[in-house]
Amino acid sequence: MDQFFYKLKLIGSDQTLVRRLLFVFVILVIFRLGNAITVPGIDTTALAQFFANSQFFGLLNIFSGGGLSNLSIMMLGVGPYITATIIMQLMTMVFPALKEMYQEEGATGRRKFAQYARILTVPLAMIQGFSLLTLLKNQGLLGGLTMTDQIINVIIVTAGSMLLMWLGELISEYGIGNGVSLIIFAGIVARVPASIYQLMVTFDPGNIPVYAGFAAVALIVIAAVVVVTEAERPIPVTYAKRVRGMRMYGGGSTYLPLRLNQAGVMPIIFALSILLFPQMIGTFLSGLNNAIAQKVGEVLNLLNTNQWIYGVFYFVLVFLFTYFYTAVTFDPDMISKNLQKSGAFIPGVRPGEPTSLYLGHIITRLTLVGAIFLGAVAILPLIMQSVTGIGTLAIGGTALLIVVSVALEFVKQIDAQISMREY
Repeated sequence: MDQFFYKLKLIGSDQTLVRRLLFVFVILVIFRLGNAITVPGIDTTALAQFFANSQFFGLLNIFSGGGLSNLSIMMLGVGPYITATIIMQLMTMVFPALKEMYQEEGATGRRKFAQYARILTVPLAMIQGFSLLTLLKNQGLLGGLTMTDQIINVIIVTAGSMLLMWLGELISEYGIGNGVSLIIFAGIVARVPASIYQLMVTFDPGNIPVYAGFAAVALIVIAAVVVVTEAERPIPVTYAKRVRGMRMYGGGSTYLPLRLNQAGVMPIIFALSILLFPQMIGTFLSGLNNAIAQKVGEVLNLLNTNQWIYGVFYFVLVFLFTYFYTAVTFDPDMISKNLQKSGAFIPGVRPGEPTSLYLGHIITRLTLVGAIFLGAVAILPLIMQSVTGIGTLAIGGTALLIVVSVALEFVKQIDAQISMREY
C-alpha cells in the first residue's frame, strides 16, 4: 500500500505525466459523449429487447464501446480500423515491400503503413455500416427511413468511426498506452454500472452458487492473466570489450527479456473481429427473401447458434493470431543484427544467423504456451455458459480478459514514464 501511494505521489509531481493522463481522460469523455448521440429513427424499446436476446450483437457491442446498443453515431466503434489493420498486417506476409516498410524503414515506414490502414478503414466502415443498418432495419428497429436517409446514416456512422479512430491515435501519440485498446476498455468499463443494476433487478437467490462460482473463476482468470502477462524468459547478453585510444569500453552483461505473451490482448481483439463478420453477413442474408441467400445465412449463423463450432473457431483464431502478431512485432533477424552491430552476443551462441535461429526457437516455444493460455481463457466462459445456462457469461468473460490485459499494459506504461523521470 505504501508503494501505491508513493507512485501516486510520483505521478502527481510529474507535470508531463499528469498532462498525458488528463489528455486521455478528456478524449475518453469525448468518446462517451459521442456514444450518447444517436442516429435518427430508432425504436428504443424494440432496440433494448433485441440486444437483450442476442449474444452476437452483445459481442459486437463490446467493440463499439457500447455505442451499438443505442445506435449512436459511433456505433461501429474501432472495428473497421482493427479489421483494416489486420488486413494490412496479413498483406505483409504476401508483399515483401510492405514488410520492409513496416519493419525496416523505421518511424517513416510505420507512418506510411498506418496511413494505408486509415485509407482502407473508410470503405470497410461504409460496408459494415450499411450492412448493420440494413440488418437492423429489417428487424424493425429503424422504421420509416428512405434510401436517402439510409445513405445519410451510413455517412454519419462512417464519419463517427473515423473520428473514433483519430481519437484513438491521439491517445497513442499524446497520451499513454494504446488508444484503440483504451477506447474498447472504456466502453466495457462504462457498461459495468448498468450490468450491476440489471443483475440486481434480475437477482435470483437460487442462482447464488452460480454467481459465487463465476466470481471465483473470474478471480482465478484475473490472477492467471496477470501472471502470464508479467512472465518473461531472460536471455543473457554480454557486450564485448573494446579499446578506444587508452580506454577500454564495454564488457558488461545484461539480459534480453522475452515475454511469455508477446502479443498481449491483440489476438483476442483480432479473433473477435474476424468471427463477427461471418455472423453479421449470415444474419443479414437470413433476412432476405431469397432461398439461396437464406441457406448461406443459415450456414454462417452456425457460429452464432452452435456454441461448440463457435468455441473451436474462437480458440483456433486466438491461437493463430497469437503466433501471427508475435511474428509481426518480434523479428529475431533484426534483433540478431542489432546485437551484432552493438558488439553484443549471447553466451554460447555465435553471432548472426545462429543467434537469430536461437531466438526464434525460444520465442516459438514461449508463444506456444501463451497461445494455449489465451485460447483457453477465451473459451472458458463458453464452457461455463454451457454448464450454467447463463448466456451473458461468454460476453463477460471476453470483456474481463480485455479489461485486465489493457489495464496491466496501461499501468506498465505509467511505470515506464515514472522510471524515465527518475533516471
